[in-house]
Amino acid sequence: MKATGIVRRIDDLGRVVIPKEIRRVMRIREGDPLEIYTETDGHVVFKKYSPVGELSRVSEEYAEAINRTSGIPIAICDRDNVIAVAGVPRKEYLSKPISNRLSGVLSSRKSYTAEKGTSVTVTEDGKEVSYLSPIVSDGSVVGAVMALKQDGKQSDGSEKKLVDAGAYFMSSQTEI
Repeated sequence: MKATGIVRRIDDLGRVVIPKEIRRVMRIREGDPLEIYTETDGHVVFKKYSPVGELSRVSEEYAEAINRTSGIPIAICDRDNVIAVAGVPRKEYLSKPISNRLSGVLSSRKSYTAEKGTSVTVTEDGKEVSYLSPIVSDGSVVGAVMALKQDGKQSDGSEKKLVDAGAYFMSSQTEI
């Protein structure tokens, strides 16, 4: 664990404020779920909870299935990191933070289709997203399934159906 030097008191209702600087660095937004862990030595640890992250194995299998059957490179992310990829080098994407532009697209709660003059990348220096469908759980966007652009290939529309189906499936798996 890394010490921050910040000390906060618990109020009379048992609440503690997580400082803005830490929330910004850790990308903790209002309404984000946090898991609470305790250790025998007295430590209390807050960890961001990711329903999509809990399904990393299912996400990997789904991305691999789409890629093998259609040849489309696929990435699946939660609100902060890439959870699964297929058709692109894993070490370049897996567990890496998503780009700020992608985070903004997720905040819009809508599907995204790449158009001329606009681009959204998976990570700050990664491949461009061709099509994205958000994963929605209990009314909140918790991640996305994305088809990535392929050099020299035009989309025939099938990627949208596959990505939408993946996002719908992942949404149904994350419902509480």
